Amino acid sequence: MLQELLSFIIKPVYTQDIESSLSEKLRVLFKLLIIALTASILLLMVAAVLESILKLEMGKHAMDDLFENYSVALIFFLAVIVAPFFEELLFRGPLVFFKDSKFFKPIFYLFTIAFGFMHISNFEMSTEVLLFSPLLVAPQISVGFLLGYIRVKFGLLWSMALHAIYNMVLVVPVLIMQLLDISIE
Repeated sequence: MLQELLSFIIKPVYTQDIESSLSEKLRVLFKLLIIALTASILLLMVAAVLESILKLEMGKHAMDDLFENYSVALIFFLAVIVAPFFEELLFRGPLVFFKDSKFFKPIFYLFTIAFGFMHISNFEMSTEVLLFSPLLVAPQISVGFLLGYIRVKFGLLWSMALHAIYNMVLVVPVLIMQLLDISIE
């Protein structure tokens, strides 16, 4: 699977898989989830180490405001249902219009990178954030490639599902800690 995924990332081609069974699709989704979480954690660790070594100040993250000001139910709804639905419609939905185009590859990369850089809005804007932005959004860009892969292979609903589950795995532990009034700092 990793070889197929790397081949797709290097040379994305719109080739839909209409023969895989539901169980095979679920297996692929689960594998992509594990890859996405692993890549994100590794990239976040690199960013944290560099932030510490270079003594960078990234400011407050938008998620901090959400957790401070909104209910657990609303945060779950926004992060696990609303964001994946609209982000997939916006960044992976249009890929179908370019499936037979010689420009599919650059369009795919454009949407993937735009998806990642849209997440820079989660940070307070500063010179440091802008200079460090490629690394700050690297987890979202890497996940964007995986979401694009499953979207092209199995369809838009599958990228929405992967996106929702990915967000859920990241957000639910924090929400549980918030519900139990356990400090995460």
